[in-house]
Amino acid sequence: MKILVIEDDREAARYLEKAFAEAGHSADIAGDGETGYALAEHGSYDALVVDRMLPRRDGLSVIAALRAQGNDTPALILSALGQVDDRVTGLRAGGDDYLTKPYAFSELLARIEVLQRRSSPKEAETVYRVGDLELDRLSHTAKRAGRVIVLQPREFRLLEYLMRHSGQVVTRTMLLEHVWDYHFDPQTNVIDVHVSRLRGKIEKGFDTPLLHTVRGAGYMLKAAAGTDA
Repeated sequence: MKILVIEDDREAARYLEKAFAEAGHSADIAGDGETGYALAEHGSYDALVVDRMLPRRDGLSVIAALRAQGNDTPALILSALGQVDDRVTGLRAGGDDYLTKPYAFSELLARIEVLQRRSSPKEAETVYRVGDLELDRLSHTAKRAGRVIVLQPREFRLLEYLMRHSGQVVTRTMLLEHVWDYHFDPQTNVIDVHVSRLRGKIEKGFDTPLLHTVRGAGYMLKAAAGTDA
């Protein structure tokens, strides 16, 4: 998952950034409400973790403004205010969950995972299949026609993202943001190199190509006509 943490306490923000990374996720940090709102408005995130009390713009205002624009990214509110009325206010402002400080990261992560499953059911799948290609997120393995494909961590993330969006054009920007965690094009051929390596691993020795280049747009993973996608 790619998560935006809007938290003005630098130590707390660094802790969350490190903890999410150790759990296999990436996190961007915003130290005030205005910056957080701008990132959430223009970025592509799977979830938001929003402190309620923020400089420049409070967390509830950030969430309410995003909801008014149609942004439905799941948002978990963090706050030292834990009374029932406080929680109700936060949820009515557009928050999807509310966690009172101090908190255990394990609980915060579990709540984020639940919100993500609810908002994107396909993300909760543990096994993806495109034609005779299969990827298992739990065992971290990939196979084609029963043959094990050895992938490096980045290649696995790349294949997982492509399989999650099978049949759809996946742009360079989407890959940079969700596989490499970049917010800009570094003007390198890093994506082309990794896609070429991945294509070689999943197609060498097989008759049917699965990973296609869509000229001027990006890439698409799809099964051949007449096979199960």
